[in-house]
Amino acid sequence: MATPGNTNLNKGIPAIKDAFVVIVKTEWNATVINKLEAGVKKVLKAQGATCKVLTVPGAFEIPFAVKNHYAYSKVLPDAYITLGAVIRGDTPHFDYVCKAVTDGVLQLNLSLDVPVIFGVLTVDNEEQARERIGGKHGHKGEEAAVTALKMISLNRKLK
Repeated sequence: MATPGNTNLNKGIPAIKDAFVVIVKTEWNATVINKLEAGVKKVLKAQGATCKVLTVPGAFEIPFAVKNHYAYSKVLPDAYITLGAVIRGDTPHFDYVCKAVTDGVLQLNLSLDVPVIFGVLTVDNEEQARERIGGKHGHKGEEAAVTALKMISLNRKLK
């Protein structure tokens, strides 16, 4: 499961059999998102973790879904993984959405007691997105899952 983009990422992946992760994914750019999700699930399953998937319309809505799941769910996860693909267009919409989702995930990481992993691709075109779902830049879904497992392990040690 080596990732071309980051050979050190897969070293020391903790096997956390009881880890529970919530994936929050977007409907937009479903072809890319479905491959990111498959990569996350592959790594989590290999490490004995379980997951639940929440779907939101777009990347802008990701922080809302994480915040409210955390606030109202009876079963809290050990981590959240956010998946989206924001592809640059002809308007500044790209910049606003990228900043909003990035800032939102940052704020969640600073306020929640569980890690929120940023698995949102912010790319100029579809080719760049494809390069990040198993191409020359690795598989960002798999990388997000590895990061989640490492952060769950760290969070458990710190508590």
